[in-house]
Amino acid sequence: LGAGLAVGAYASLWEPNRLEVRRLTLTLTGLPAAFNGLKVVQFSDMHLGFYAGAKAAVRVVEAINREKPDLICFTGDMVDGEVDALEEAILPLSGLEAAFGKYSILGNHDFYDVEKLIRMEEKAGFTVLRNSHAKLRRGGEQIAVVGLDDGIWGHPDPASALEGLPEGMIKIVLMHEPDYGDTTAEYPVHLQLSGHSHGGQVRLPWLGEVVTPPGAKRYVQGLYHVGSRGMPLYVNRGIGMTQLPIRLLCQPELTVLTLRGADV
Repeated sequence: LGAGLAVGAYASLWEPNRLEVRRLTLTLTGLPAAFNGLKVVQFSDMHLGFYAGAKAAVRVVEAINREKPDLICFTGDMVDGEVDALEEAILPLSGLEAAFGKYSILGNHDFYDVEKLIRMEEKAGFTVLRNSHAKLRRGGEQIAVVGLDDGIWGHPDPASALEGLPEGMIKIVLMHEPDYGDTTAEYPVHLQLSGHSHGGQVRLPWLGEVVTPPGAKRYVQGLYHVGSRGMPLYVNRGIGMTQLPIRLLCQPELTVLTLRGADV
């Protein structure tokens, strides 16, 4: 009984308030020299409204800004509840700072009131990408950030999102559900960043994740290489929680990706 109470307290009070910063370097063939060393910070699945509010947002802003990112990417599920009550929780994210700005996509929990949520995120300084892209320019060279619609309640359209981008241009795709990477890898895409899985949220020793949601059955956490070209796919464990207010052996995650060119 004592052990059970201790595990419950750890999973509900301690681990959800920890934040693991995972750092890795990815080599992308064709990355322009002007973007060599680009620092991308990814965070995901805030689930504001489900045991998380403005205090959690402030903590994330402080952690991200300490990394001094060039680019910030949020990969969906900003909220978990009625949007009207969550504006004060979203606004602290306006404090995020990056030279190339901050980009966001929608997750399956963001569909309570999509248009209102998009307006709130834009007010906080995000560029919300929904089957669309943005070009980043430095030293006369360009790469693109591409955002797809949610794969459960939305209508992801990679062809439309990539329209007008040269095949050889480096494209970083933001897609909430990681399993969609099997589709993304069929397009001229160089990296996919996803969330959604929470890493399982509860993991057991030797067994791993207990359960993951639809759309995160094959790719659960960390780095994968997908498709015939081996497209890198990174799955972030997210910040918040859903369904149950616990995390066990699956800390919230902030991902710091440094991009390098293969020929630089």
